[in-house]
Amino acid sequence: MKRKLTQQELHNLAMNIVGKDLEKRGFEFIAINSQLKKHPQFVCIDDKNQRYFVIVRFNTIDNFPVDYDVIWMETFKNHAKKNNAKVLFAGLGLGSIDNETKYPNLDEDYLLKYEGLQDLAIELN
Repeated sequence: MKRKLTQQELHNLAMNIVGKDLEKRGFEFIAINSQLKKHPQFVCIDDKNQRYFVIVRFNTIDNFPVDYDVIWMETFKNHAKKNNAKVLFAGLGLGSIDNETKYPNLDEDYLLKYEGLQDLAIELN
């Protein structure tokens, strides 16, 4: 019988996808936080020692692109600025092979829409 993935399992799946992308781009991980709704999910540095805070969010593919609360993000950018970090946002669309409006089930292939990391300017609006 099919079992739906929990929100935490979906979050972990999204983080694994983004983590592999970060590795491929040469980032080195300083800290990883996989707890749901705790930000940032990744703290990493590039080859020039620039620190990055990476936020991972997901939704169903039919609700792609994934957005974020602009007011909350301005507060988070301020936190990043105080820590000499840049902010990267990773929005992912996840879907079931059978129905893209639903999340994938455990141990099944899934649909993915991911357009890469989005650099969010630190300058406060």
